[in-house]
Amino acid sequence: MNLLMVNDAVAAVNAMTEQIDWKQYGISHVFVAYNVEEGKTVIREQSIDVLLCDIEMPGEYGISLIRWIRENKYEIECVLLTCHADFAYAQEAVILGCQDYVLLPASYETIGNTVQKVVERHRERQKNSRLQEYGKSWLRSKEERVAVPPESQKTPKDVVADCVNYIVDNLGNENLSVNEIASHFYLSPIYLNRIFKKEQGIAISQYIIREKMTLAAELLKQPGSSATAVAIQVGYPNYPYFSTLFKKYYACTPSQYREKYEDREK
Repeated sequence: MNLLMVNDAVAAVNAMTEQIDWKQYGISHVFVAYNVEEGKTVIREQSIDVLLCDIEMPGEYGISLIRWIRENKYEIECVLLTCHADFAYAQEAVILGCQDYVLLPASYETIGNTVQKVVERHRERQKNSRLQEYGKSWLRSKEERVAVPPESQKTPKDVVADCVNYIVDNLGNENLSVNEIASHFYLSPIYLNRIFKKEQGIAISQYIIREKMTLAAELLKQPGSSATAVAIQVGYPNYPYFSTLFKKYYACTPSQYREKYEDREK
């Protein structure tokens, strides 16, 4: 992880750069800037993960740098340094997604621990993002789109094909259900259940669960995957319920499945 410190207090910046053991807190490289414009230049030229920024500096304040970061879609976690416990920019900082600040004066340990918390959150976000991208890619590779005729010419088989495509597209939706699908296609749930089971040989609710579990198993094979994150990815914010369903399909918990797969890969 790369850290950028933006602070006009040159001595303080140099001291923190040299005296804090940044690697201990998950930082591999530290960049410095002494005003907002210098900070923007570093961000344009380097891959920055965490910003440690003083609020009050000559010229532009730190908040304006964070606003610029958000406007330009940089994925950077921001930590503000302030001398005021009730600083005036708190509301805008929260709106801009800045959840962390350090009240000065503060020990190097306090600063390091705050940065470490942000680093861990950033890593979790990146991991979830990778899972999302893998899940989408896996679904795209799995999709076998069936060409269906206009509404007026659709047969029950065509309707079921539509529903299968819809289910594949919405496996991460926790509200995906027979009623939700029937409502989407303006059908009766009873009728939809009947024609789906006739065409697919399985109840639509069981088909949804089976597809979600299949996707979950694929996601759990990804390096660094989290069973809890995977549960959310496939639409089960209630992890114990997800774990119970998964165990019915794979005869082990999601965590055990991931460990078994990791052991086979070694």
